[in-house]
Amino acid sequence: MNSIAKSLLKSVKHGRAMWLRSSSAHSGKQHPRKLVLGIETSCDDTGAAVVDDAGNVLGEALHCQKEVHLQAGGIIPVVAQQLHRENIDQVVKEALSVSGVSVHELAAVATTVKPGLALSLEVGLQYSLNLVNKYQKPFIPIHHMEAHALTIRLTHHVEFPFLVLLLSGGHCILAVAQGVSDFLLLGQSIDIAPGDMLDKVARRLSLRKHPECHSMAGGKAIEHLAQNGNRQQHAFRLPMQQYRNCDFSFSGLQSLVNKAITQKEKEEGIQEGEILSCVKDIAAAVQHAVAVHIIQRTYRAMLFCIKNSILSSKNATLVVSGGVASNQYIRKGLQTLADANDFAFLCPPPRLCTDNGVMIAWNGIERLRAGLDVLHSTDGIRYEPKAPLGIDISKRVEEDSIKVPKLKKKIRWLAS
Repeated sequence: MNSIAKSLLKSVKHGRAMWLRSSSAHSGKQHPRKLVLGIETSCDDTGAAVVDDAGNVLGEALHCQKEVHLQAGGIIPVVAQQLHRENIDQVVKEALSVSGVSVHELAAVATTVKPGLALSLEVGLQYSLNLVNKYQKPFIPIHHMEAHALTIRLTHHVEFPFLVLLLSGGHCILAVAQGVSDFLLLGQSIDIAPGDMLDKVARRLSLRKHPECHSMAGGKAIEHLAQNGNRQQHAFRLPMQQYRNCDFSFSGLQSLVNKAITQKEKEEGIQEGEILSCVKDIAAAVQHAVAVHIIQRTYRAMLFCIKNSILSSKNATLVVSGGVASNQYIRKGLQTLADANDFAFLCPPPRLCTDNGVMIAWNGIERLRAGLDVLHSTDGIRYEPKAPLGIDISKRVEEDSIKVPKLKKKIRWLAS
């Protein structure tokens, strides 16, 4: 472990954790409920929750590492792993305590095993395997992105199939959810994710030094400053305009932004690490470019699905989830796009868009109902840092070569 990681861990005091708790009243049902404990450690949040087969969240707990990683300017995997180790037992016990449920009463334990940071996944999996082996409970391995995609079915009545856009710090995926564990992958980022790109731009702009943003994560800081910026002061070329597919790319856009920042620093005669006078305008322009790129690819996905009768034009739904889905500017653009194309538009509440134990427990319930991967033997179970979602039909999308109509009328609000 390097010196930076050691100093960060030393600065973390027990009890400084951010806890999120909720409980729902125990319903007086006559039939015995099936209860699933969900455990999430795929990145930098340690989450656990108990959910029943009626979709009631009986108890949950979350330990967030955001403050620690903000100090380092990004997630250090070995630090994340150590914090998971220090907190997972307390988080699970907290969720069980709030729910009023003992491990003996659980129908199964569901845990994220893919994709994610290897060191983080290892902690959750090892803890869960010890738990299920001790109490002789079934184990349900969970795909992190599947859990994000299906969270909407906990909060809303949504039938399969539906179009889902998953936006986060680690992923950018367009897929059709045809059923539990049945997905068609339409496109994904070919390099970095939008959340990662926004965080890197925020670091390049030194937004932690900005008086309005010192305690904000990078993406949140960009969104906050963009509210009072003029995006028209900077025009960034949109990625992948020549490719008629549903894939995304954000690394090239990041390079363009970095060049613009360097140029502005020279013009203003300041060093890297100082705050530009035009920082709000840059934030607005970056956020706008990310939003339009995402909207364009999503629009093509809509047209492809309707053209190929994958979705019905009469009751199609667009679901957007993941941490970046809480960005109100991006969300408003997607809402406008959905409205213009007669798609219902749904997002889980913001607290369920980021990583949490509830979505893992709910995915466990969905898999328990469907009888999918409910394991009574954990032999050979491994975590997988990289794991595709569903069947990849992105080549079919590209072969259709669908031209996306001009977006100006559909997203007129972007000029406001």
